[in-house]
Amino acid sequence: MSSNSQYETYEAPPAYGGLDAPPGDLHSAETLAYGVGAYGQVYADTYQPAYEGDDWRAPDEGALAPVVHAGVGRRGARRRKTRYAGSADGSMRRLLPQALVVAFLAGGTSAFVAKDKAIELSVDGRPRTLHTFADDVSELLAQEGVELGAHDVVAPAPGTELSSGDEIEVRYGRPVRLTLDGVRHEVWTTARTVDEALEEWGVRAEGAYLSAARSLRIGRAGLALDVRTERSVTVMADGRARTVRTNAASVGEVVEEAGITLRGQDTTSVPLGSFPRDGQTVTVLRITGTKEVREEEIPFDVRRTEDPALFRGTEVVERAGQPGLRRATYSLRTVNGVRQKPRRIRTEIVREPRTQLVKVGTRPMPASVRGADGLNWQGLAACESGGRANAVDPSGTYGGLYQFDTRTWRSLGGSGRPQDAPAAEQTLRAKKLYVQRGASPWPHCGARLHG
Repeated sequence: MSSNSQYETYEAPPAYGGLDAPPGDLHSAETLAYGVGAYGQVYADTYQPAYEGDDWRAPDEGALAPVVHAGVGRRGARRRKTRYAGSADGSMRRLLPQALVVAFLAGGTSAFVAKDKAIELSVDGRPRTLHTFADDVSELLAQEGVELGAHDVVAPAPGTELSSGDEIEVRYGRPVRLTLDGVRHEVWTTARTVDEALEEWGVRAEGAYLSAARSLRIGRAGLALDVRTERSVTVMADGRARTVRTNAASVGEVVEEAGITLRGQDTTSVPLGSFPRDGQTVTVLRITGTKEVREEEIPFDVRRTEDPALFRGTEVVERAGQPGLRRATYSLRTVNGVRQKPRRIRTEIVREPRTQLVKVGTRPMPASVRGADGLNWQGLAACESGGRANAVDPSGTYGGLYQFDTRTWRSLGGSGRPQDAPAAEQTLRAKKLYVQRGASPWPHCGARLHG
């Protein structure tokens, strides 16, 4: 080769270690082991594949091709084939970690895909499909910012484990002020329309009065709903029964629907403004009547006070009482032809009653009167008054057991009228009179004292 060749020239030794082959006949030379010289010397293997060198680049990048040593021939070719086989094994060792990384990433991606779930979420009637890595319903709702109140409903229940393809429904609670057949209720519902709410409550809507359309949507703020279901009510009037199907709000409306007219004082057996119940019977009362004014006495009160000057058991009227007077107006009615008990509808005081004042004696009664004890006082009383302490003669002048006149009675220390005094006091006064005048005060019956 020329001296400017880029390849290194290899010159064979002049002799082949005593070989008989003529010099220069390479094809007849003995084949030596690779790396052993003609004279038995050993030399290093300087072959290195180009891609193993530090400066090797692919041919398209301008790098030089691998160096071929001159004079190597077939042995060099065979040697290079052996070295390339070894390099392939090294490449496999270098590619093995990369393959493991790829396999790991492929497995992680499979696990990542397996955790992803396609879920159908409906919130208050608005459905949407989403992908999530949440494990259960509670976690999903938290991720989506869906907050639940005490009256909200979610199905399946919070905490339920999720799987791809699951459907979750959230219904918000709505407050409703429901007046059902006259009775008010404060209720909550997850229904979105009035019709759904009625179905949820089990309320029969056919023939019912509704204050809102059945198709009306119920907002989150709720609504007030008045429902009057259809009822059967019987109205009795003028000897005839009429049964009507109605959703009326009052008995008065039912009577009108039955074709009955109320006149004057006519009314019904239940208040006209009351709510009619299913199966109820209402009777119409035909009323006629007048008013009557009456004057009535008002009883007076009695006030008693103690008086130590009077004997015990004696009561003296200090001031007589006087009844009061009131003017009362009564309603006289006839209901369905039957006269009713008069009913007082108004009163007016004409005169106030005057209280009666009475003195009550507290002085102890004496046991006897000297000179009068031992006489037949019982016989005298029986003759004068028939033994009655409150007796009064026909003229009204004399009274009591012994028929005292008022003047004589008071002269003996008595108070009030003798017939109002107790029997013991009357006997005491009679004994005092006997001591003063003997039996002369009783000209017809005085002889009984000694009889």
